[in-house]
Amino acid sequence: LLANSAGKVLAVEYDLKYVEILKKKTAQNINTQIIHKDIMKVFLPNEHFVVVSNIPYSITTPIMKMLLNNPSSGFQKGVIVMEKGAAKRFTSKSVKDSYVLAWRMWFDINYIKDISRNNFSPPPKVDSAMVLITRRKEPIVQKKYYLAFLGLAQYALKQSNAPLDIALRGIFTLPQLKHIKKSLGISNGTPIGSLTNMQWGIVFNTMINYVQRPLWPKVKKK
Repeated sequence: LLANSAGKVLAVEYDLKYVEILKKKTAQNINTQIIHKDIMKVFLPNEHFVVVSNIPYSITTPIMKMLLNNPSSGFQKGVIVMEKGAAKRFTSKSVKDSYVLAWRMWFDINYIKDISRNNFSPPPKVDSAMVLITRRKEPIVQKKYYLAFLGLAQYALKQSNAPLDIALRGIFTLPQLKHIKKSLGISNGTPIGSLTNMQWGIVFNTMINYVQRPLWPKVKKK
């Protein structure tokens, strides 16, 4: 189906027996290339591309990071089936993971539907879900500020349930924090992890406009 509708298809498969099946199925499709390789060792295309996949659940987060950690990549859209728990975490209104928050500045990530484990043979131990990822036409944060935003996200989400005043002190002064809360329209006890994507954009813009660069939180390597 993809070969009949796309200009070019790169099909990545790790299991050799399925590689052979795919080659036979797509023998007549000159626009399709079967790649026998570990997806984590594949270089992503430089041109714009779309991903359609039922990804291996054991490496869900590494694959998502591979696709979304670089907002300057050619990745435009993804329709991905993944483990339901991971899908819930990536699309939750509240956010705990700094890298997930960073993704949301450049991509819309939406939970489309549940997929029962009984739709697979053999059935896995967990249910699945379909997630739709679409690049934002207008990013909330400019691409050049990726590392700066990630540093802020890591700093702020060390305690995702902490009130904004507590989570952001050390970056902003008390008057600045008061101004931020007024701009966001939130109360004193609002947890930092409950801010919307657009509210995070306001916090970040306040930092780059009114906080001296040496005080911006640095990204911590993990």
